[in-house]
Amino acid sequence: MMLPQTSLDTLELLAPARNAEIGREAVLHGADAVYIGGPAFGARHNAGNTVSEIAALVAFAHRYHARIFATLNTILNDAELEPARKLAHELYDAGVDALIVQDMGLLQVDLPPIALHASTQCDIRTPEKARFLADVGFSQIVLARELTIREIAEIRAAVPPDTVLEHFIHGALCVAFSGQCNISHAHTGRSANRGDCSQACRLPYTLRDDLGRVVAFDKHLLSVKDNNQSGNLEALIDAGVRSFKIEGRYKDVGYVKNITGHYRRLLDEILEKRPPHLPYLARASSGHTQLLFTPDPDKTFHRGATDYFSNGRKADIGAFDTPAFVGLPLGTVTRIGADWFEIEAEEALANGDGLTYMHKREVMGLRANTARAVGPSLWRIEPNEPPAAMPGLGVGTAISRNRDHVWELALNKASSERHIDIWAGFAETDAGFALTLHDADGVSASASLPWEKQPAREPDKAEAALREQLARFGGSEFSLLELTVAWSQPWFVPASAANKLRREAVSRLRAARLADYRRPPRKAAVEPPAPYPEEALTYLANVYNQAARAFYARHGVKLIAAAYEARAETGEVSLMITKHCLRYSFSLCPKQAKGVTGVQGQVRAEPMTLVNGNERLTLKFDCRACEMHVIGKMKPGIRAERRGDQKKGS
Repeated sequence: MMLPQTSLDTLELLAPARNAEIGREAVLHGADAVYIGGPAFGARHNAGNTVSEIAALVAFAHRYHARIFATLNTILNDAELEPARKLAHELYDAGVDALIVQDMGLLQVDLPPIALHASTQCDIRTPEKARFLADVGFSQIVLARELTIREIAEIRAAVPPDTVLEHFIHGALCVAFSGQCNISHAHTGRSANRGDCSQACRLPYTLRDDLGRVVAFDKHLLSVKDNNQSGNLEALIDAGVRSFKIEGRYKDVGYVKNITGHYRRLLDEILEKRPPHLPYLARASSGHTQLLFTPDPDKTFHRGATDYFSNGRKADIGAFDTPAFVGLPLGTVTRIGADWFEIEAEEALANGDGLTYMHKREVMGLRANTARAVGPSLWRIEPNEPPAAMPGLGVGTAISRNRDHVWELALNKASSERHIDIWAGFAETDAGFALTLHDADGVSASASLPWEKQPAREPDKAEAALREQLARFGGSEFSLLELTVAWSQPWFVPASAANKLRREAVSRLRAARLADYRRPPRKAAVEPPAPYPEEALTYLANVYNQAARAFYARHGVKLIAAAYEARAETGEVSLMITKHCLRYSFSLCPKQAKGVTGVQGQVRAEPMTLVNGNERLTLKFDCRACEMHVIGKMKPGIRAERRGDQKKGS
């Protein structure tokens, strides 16, 4: 019997899926697990799926012993607890392997015996918080993106051996600590903790110092580059990460194929080259992946790449100029005509390519209706509008490509195959013939064919013909490594009979693999209940229902404030807490000045101000924790909505 797939001796590549079809492609392109939103209560409210759609994805993924995790990771009000409980049972009945949870109130209700994963929205930054979540029943915890590799290792040392550490390795970065951002709710009434973030962090702001002087004008100062941990995978493995998560439940199928394939290759290379003196590690699901294209993370949407804080603080993590996808540099404009322009570029261009250039801090985009070579490394582009209508386009303009049409066409086709190795044995029986299949996971199945044996008319060709028919596993998930034929003499076996025997054996092996598969069990909480690391919780703990309040009280918390969504905070508070620091980005950090002759002691972490239109936000700097707080208050209209809700309910 196969052991549960969550263990410390396996590496799990965890891919996102906006829908079940994308989830299927994620599995085919090498994902060991997929996370997907159900019909409600997911932190990406526009990426929901029906339970029946998820059940179909589960059935497909489990063929490869790949797992499906469902997101149930918003905070819930009291009226939502029962519907969420019912949905958890429906997802369990659909075969889902684990629920990703933020709201601790769910641990107070009657959940099915399904594994629980602590969402990144739980803000898991410390060994104490991680240990607590492991002790209350979470088998897998999603670490804060801001952690250094050293801090991850410290958490690994603090949690029980059976706790899996999950970490984001690619995709968009939320500038705030996850679960610690209320700016969207304060300004629009849309709560990030309830899956409806308005993305205020991607807006342009002007930064002023404490004297009102402009430090940066009209830049996307809260927008950071995208996460890319390609160069840190081995270090993360050594630190104790066992689940490698790709962000992107809003992303299209091309992104999921490309990025999943990219990390599949990197992890497979690590597993293949891992020295024998290190602890054994294996892939967390079955089979091997053959990509029919060359993955390239730079060819799908990104805002530039950073490994964030993995190796310490860096000054270049911001995507200040634009939150849009600029693409890869191609070349420069050399000539311009009435309806064309030429660029010098080493790479080939194609009809349909998407091109960009910068003009006054904005990304300008155009489509190449036609692209043809007119000389060595010289291309004439006929764009979708006349060059004269394109602001800022001139000789010498640097051109980038953010849509490679030929490369995308390859992704639009079948772009990967995933197979499980098998060994087959054909043998005669008293009643006819049998075919037995053994797979790489140790699962076996046999099919028999009653048949009146007749000697083959051409004995010297009979075995070759039989082997040809029995080797045709191309339409299945199985790849034949070896076929043995054991018979007393060559018998006549028609192609139709051999094919029927093979199909029956495949069907039985699939059934045997599904029967052998075991979902990870629900982890039991320790008794007596583990104490929470703190005795008081502010609005930042996101306690939004009575069940969550009871949970924390049971674990020793004495003072429990309501979540910001309860709209009880009347004044200015931290609307966003982030490790990203604008003083550091603009070389105004007191720690940077430390030890610099003539500057030491002169630079202080005075408040600064962010301005966007009529919106003003105060920045305060906690240098001890090395964090930036974005301070503001809820707009009167948002608070009035709450008062209206209270009157209706009274």
